Amino acid sequence: MATVEGVLERITYANEETGYTVARVDTGRGAGDLLTVVGSLLGAQVGESLRMQGRWGSHPQYGKQFTCENYTTVLPATIQGIRRYLGSGLIKGIGPVMADRITTHFGVDTLDIIENEPKRLVEVPGLGPKRTKMIAAAWEEQKAIKEVMVFLQGVGVSTSIAVRIYKKYADASISVVKNEPYRLAADVWGIGFLTADRIAQAVGIPHDSPERVKAGLQYALSNATDQGNCYLPEERLISDAVKLLQVDTGLVIDCLAELAGEEEGVVRESLPDPEGGDDITAVYLVPFHRAELSLAAQLSRLLRTPEDRMPAFRDVAWDKALAWLADRTGATLAPEQEAAVRLALTQKVAVLTGGPGCGKSFTVRSIVELARAKKAKVVLAAPTGRAAKRLAELTGAEASTVHRLLELRPGGDAAYDKERPLDADLVVVDEASMLDLLLANKLVKAVPPGAHLLFVGDVDQLPSVGAGEVLRDMLGAESPIPAVRLTRIFRQAQESGVVTNAHRINSGVPPLTQGMKDFFLFVEEETEDAGRVTVDVAAHRIPRKFGLDPRRDVQVLAPMHRGPAGAGNLNGLLQQAITPARPDLPEKRFGGRVFRVGDKVTQIRNNYEKGRNGVFNGTVGVVTALNLDEQRLTVLTDEDEEVPYDFDELDELAHAYAVTIHRSQGSEYPAVVIPVTTGAWMMLQRNLLYTAVTRAKKLVVLVGSRKALGQAVRTVSAGRRCTALDFRLAGGRGAGPGRFDRSNESETSHSTSGTGAKGAG
Repeated sequence: MATVEGVLERITYANEETGYTVARVDTGRGAGDLLTVVGSLLGAQVGESLRMQGRWGSHPQYGKQFTCENYTTVLPATIQGIRRYLGSGLIKGIGPVMADRITTHFGVDTLDIIENEPKRLVEVPGLGPKRTKMIAAAWEEQKAIKEVMVFLQGVGVSTSIAVRIYKKYADASISVVKNEPYRLAADVWGIGFLTADRIAQAVGIPHDSPERVKAGLQYALSNATDQGNCYLPEERLISDAVKLLQVDTGLVIDCLAELAGEEEGVVRESLPDPEGGDDITAVYLVPFHRAELSLAAQLSRLLRTPEDRMPAFRDVAWDKALAWLADRTGATLAPEQEAAVRLALTQKVAVLTGGPGCGKSFTVRSIVELARAKKAKVVLAAPTGRAAKRLAELTGAEASTVHRLLELRPGGDAAYDKERPLDADLVVVDEASMLDLLLANKLVKAVPPGAHLLFVGDVDQLPSVGAGEVLRDMLGAESPIPAVRLTRIFRQAQESGVVTNAHRINSGVPPLTQGMKDFFLFVEEETEDAGRVTVDVAAHRIPRKFGLDPRRDVQVLAPMHRGPAGAGNLNGLLQQAITPARPDLPEKRFGGRVFRVGDKVTQIRNNYEKGRNGVFNGTVGVVTALNLDEQRLTVLTDEDEEVPYDFDELDELAHAYAVTIHRSQGSEYPAVVIPVTTGAWMMLQRNLLYTAVTRAKKLVVLVGSRKALGQAVRTVSAGRRCTALDFRLAGGRGAGPGRFDRSNESETSHSTSGTGAKGAG
């Protein structure tokens, strides 16, 4: 073992999960000669003086380096060291310029002054009482975080997670981690069971502790909801938990029984087997069971209520109404569109579905026009900001995201619910395939009795990112909810290669990739080559040929996050091409990412505390400002709201030059570029490719191999999610395949007349 002291100059790589870091350290050898240090440097900040213990070694490519096994921080003793330390961004309110002023004024006593006499900072030109107070508070917090860091370093927790633990529990952090480590998985975003389990083992909690097994069972169920399931069959849950926990099956069964008896544990219920066998025992996490029961009950309540907030449409002269509408819009509705308009205005709950080019948008506009002509209060919503914007442009009326409409608050509670419903006669929800169980339940609860509720969406797209298949379940064979599927592709849409190929893909037929002016395939057999060409097409070729802005108008949609043609790698390459580093451009390195002004970014968790009414998973924006002194960057979101992020919140942001197809749901872009490679073999499914293609308004470019494209078109998504909403909507009568289920092709081709018996009139 050897000991090395030096100042941490820069972090060139950091793995947020493991804490493994590659850093450059100035050991004072002069001539700008920096030492490469690798290992776990959890919590170390640029500018800090470190005393590191470890071993010398040599890397075949990078030469001599030091592997650090543990370190302590040493406060710098020279003016130059103190200036570098304070100017590193460690203390909020002090950037390089202010660090220079403070050290010039106080010299080597600077750190002692900040520690013991922070009020004296007002002596420094440009520092008022407000900023002085902020610096003192940041210094104290940094000291407290350091203590927690030192403890957590011993149990293998990464820097960003240690900061989150401290923010959540403050002075109680060490006590919670030592005594209740599994609480972390429930309380702290970014900590799952596996991290909590690693910490628990490090603090000595036994492998077969009931507390561990119960936490593991809840983790397995939570994991299942992340995959879209509302429940798991009991046998599958037990088997998953045994594999995860490596304990006896008997212990898992006993702990599951205990959990079922706890108020916030799990719920067991007997349900019909979706495969048609004997009944199964379904195991739910409590919130998902409550939501599924509640959503089914609320939809039934709305359907059956005798009240009607739009009574004018009960006996309207439809010929006259539709003639007035044609005169107003300048176009006549097709018969199936007419049926959809009647359905929405006469039924309390209805579904309108159909693919691109079939006139869903014009039908929605017609419904809204007629409702407003009768002075109805119309409320329009969609799951994402982009979809809401599009809905507003289409109808000429205000539209908002579902989150904003309900005014969701910290903890997920809504300002509008059954006790305080929305003031609406007609509620239209676009992109309804994106609605997950929990959000749909909150929305339907807030619809007043007698109001009409219309869900609009394409049931053949990917289901929601969250748990459930709400739109598909509402279209179940036994569902009481009336629905219309638009199937006729209009002539102007038939001229679009994007629309034509979307329908071909959805029917299991390969897309046409030659002779099209808006649909192209660049054949690249190797995944690495496909990734390189994807970047070139998005950043250079499309902007040159079509005059589109590569940041605003072009979106790369990848089947998966990992790999050479995955969203993660492509984001780094696209950032280099579109927003490269410049000497005059400030930037902030966070973990393995670098943020710059002009970067396209996306929020990756729901945060009810940010912005006017929260910022939600999937919100996209552009970085418009980056202040190194205040340690803050600002994002202008696609809802035209400026949202500030402190640097320690940057784990909530990811770059969005490339996003996974799942994350693109509900959005629409002028042009999309889709890498389709054999490297993403397991993800290549028809509804995934169909969803990606239908995100494009004007242009689609596929990059990859014909073999991978064929695989995607042929492969129908394996199996339904574990949900029972269709069963509950059917009043417990059992539920067969949906009316528009891909497994029953003869039914998918029915026009509206085929669904008329279920409520087109």
